[in-house]
Amino acid sequence: MRYRPISPAVLAGELTDRIDALTPQRIAVAVDGAAGATETGELADALVDPLRLRGRATLRVSARDFLRPASLRFEHGRTNPDARYTDWLDLGALRREVLEPLKGSGHVLPSLWDAERDRATRAERVPLPEGGVVLLDGELLLGAGLAFDLAVHLWLSPAALRRRVPDAWAVPAYERYEEEVDPGSLADVVVRVDDPRHPALYTP
Repeated sequence: MRYRPISPAVLAGELTDRIDALTPQRIAVAVDGAAGATETGELADALVDPLRLRGRATLRVSARDFLRPASLRFEHGRTNPDARYTDWLDLGALRREVLEPLKGSGHVLPSLWDAERDRATRAERVPLPEGGVVLLDGELLLGAGLAFDLAVHLWLSPAALRRRVPDAWAVPAYERYEEEVDPGSLADVVVRVDDPRHPALYTP
């Protein structure tokens, strides 16, 4: 793989250009990467204001607000990497409450479940006009049947993954994701973030 060094600011600018060049209809953009080891939320946040300045109504959504209740997530223990890989994220809720309405009525639910309090957020739906953008950040988002108009994957080398993931028990989940899904092959944009201060953009 070849990577082009790029500053975080220039990366945000290039992604903004690419998103804005997509269909004028409502669109969903995913920023995917290992939780705690890649700055998926920070990158998604950095795209909000530039898109709004171009007239794109933008809504931030985080996959962590669509986790399953603790009774389901932790059925096989709190540190089970296979459960994290297959059972933590409520894929059905993301489709039903975010992605499908985005292409239909435009009324999107920004959050569903507060994982820390283990209860529903009771959030109100947010209307997005034509041309609106949902920026979704999270982990293990690709290869699961979620329909995105643009997917960005923040990639870590194996050594960096093991070094930077704060929960060592979760590393096998990300290794399985890399092996079984190969998210870099599914993403529209791949950014190497071994050093988050000095990202590098994959150039085919």
